[in-house]
Amino acid sequence: MVDPKINSILDEGNRLFLQGKLKEAITYYDKILNDNPEHLSSLNNKGYALSKLKDFDNAIKCYDIVLQICPNDLSVLVNKISTLRKQGNFVKALSLCDKILKDYPKYNIALYHKERILFSMKKFDESILCCNSILKDYPNNGDVLFDKSCNFIMLSQVDEALVLLERAIIQGIQYKIKAKKSKSFEKLLDNSKFKKLVS
Repeated sequence: MVDPKINSILDEGNRLFLQGKLKEAITYYDKILNDNPEHLSSLNNKGYALSKLKDFDNAIKCYDIVLQICPNDLSVLVNKISTLRKQGNFVKALSLCDKILKDYPKYNIALYHKERILFSMKKFDESILCCNSILKDYPNNGDVLFDKSCNFIMLSQVDEALVLLERAIIQGIQYKIKAKKSKSFEKLLDNSKFKKLVS
C-alpha cells in the first residue's frame, strides 16, 4: 500500500538531494525511517547521500539493511560497490561485481566498476578485458576508451594508449582535460603525439 504522505516526504528528500543539499535530504529520509526503518527507497537514497558526504561506513550500513531484505537489488549492490571502491576496499567491491556478473554477465555498470577496481589493483590486463566487454556493446563509450587507454599506458604500450585516447577525445573534449590532469599520462608530457592530442 503506497502512503501518499511518505511519498511526498521522499519526493522532498530527493528534490533536496538533486540540489546538492545532502544533509537536508538525509533529514527527510530519516523522517520516513523513524516510522519505517526498512523503507527501502529511503535507505538506498540515504546511503547514496552519505556516500557523497564521504561517510562511507554509514552508507554501507544503509545498503546492508536493504540487501538483507532484497539481497539481489542491483541498484543497491552497485551503490555498495561504488562506496567500497571509494573507500579503497577493492577486494570486497570486486567480489560484489563478480556476484552480479555471475548472474548478469553483460551488466555493463558492474563491468565498468570492475574495470576501474582492477585498474586500482594494478591488474591492468584484466581491466582491459572488462573494457573490451563493454566496448563490444558500446564502442564509443568515452569513459571506457579513456580507462582502457590508461591501462595501456601502465603496461608501457604507448602507441595503443594514444590511439584509444584519440578515440576517447573524439567522443568529448573533456577527455583532453582529463588526460592532462591524469597521473597515468604524466610520463607522456614530452611525447609529441600526446601533446598534439591534448593541445
